[in-house]
Amino acid sequence: MSNNIALLGAGSWGTALAILAARNGCQVLLWGHNPDHIAALAGDRENKQFLSGLAFPDNLQVTNDLAEIAAFSDLLLICVPSHAFKDILIKLKPHLSNQVKIAWATKGFNADDGSLLHEVVADIFGTKTPAAILSGPTFAREVAADLPTAITIAANQPDFARQLADRLHGGRFRTYTSSDVIGVEVGGAVKNVLAIAAGIADGLGFGANTRAALITRGLTEIIRLGVKLGGKPDTFMGLAGLGDLLLTCTDNQSRNRRFGLALGLGKDRKDAIAEIGQEIEGIFAAKETYLLAQKHSIEMPITEQTYKVLYEGLDPLTAVQNLLAREQKSES
Repeated sequence: MSNNIALLGAGSWGTALAILAARNGCQVLLWGHNPDHIAALAGDRENKQFLSGLAFPDNLQVTNDLAEIAAFSDLLLICVPSHAFKDILIKLKPHLSNQVKIAWATKGFNADDGSLLHEVVADIFGTKTPAAILSGPTFAREVAADLPTAITIAANQPDFARQLADRLHGGRFRTYTSSDVIGVEVGGAVKNVLAIAAGIADGLGFGANTRAALITRGLTEIIRLGVKLGGKPDTFMGLAGLGDLLLTCTDNQSRNRRFGLALGLGKDRKDAIAEIGQEIEGIFAAKETYLLAQKHSIEMPITEQTYKVLYEGLDPLTAVQNLLAREQKSES
């Protein structure tokens, strides 16, 4: 495998991973769909829109040409929002050879049918294609700024997990490998829903007790769904489960938490989205998670109330009261 790596998605997370890979000595090509944005990246040698003040290494170049990206490397790392994930793979396929390896740092579900993203990769490229997901407690700016960070890389082939880990591991960035693709995917998608719920609670003025309860019972919901879909229980106690959940629910670098805060403070949904100005994956994930819970008859009350706030106009305070009014039960 060559030392080249192609990154798709020139938002904050894609840019951060591109900087990381370049810092580790890889030759990196970063793709974005907007020609004006890519021209600005090339001229400024930094992503002023999303990661201002963090300069690009010399071995990081940019393009808006998918054919150029496909020719650059057999290793593709997808960092686009979940709603664009399937579309970008379809557009890429005509340019790619059969030797392609696909990884993604996208957290969410397929926009078409709520399927997991590894299923999308398998449908388009076949089940034998090396496929991996990167997930864990990571804010883009901290990764790009070389602050200590640890993530999980889960792959359908152990060799690919190790190869990708070797590209990214080093300095202050620590990688762990896993074979539990499903568990890592579910943890990364559902934690965004729970971060919205935690933000709502804080926006309503509730305290640390409430936040801790939401995180703890939210983790229970992630485990219930993840195990039902085929994930391994231990995964949800690791970086891609509890670690990512804690980060996203407690720090205002999280867009999902900030969105929930805005709703709890009484702001209009559209105004909150516009104010944040970046993708808020938890909005879509709330719907898909709720539908999966209904489909599999899984009790996920925090997810359900968050869904009703987002899609049925339920008042956030009423949603919290609904949770508190539930029948007393054993914790186990």
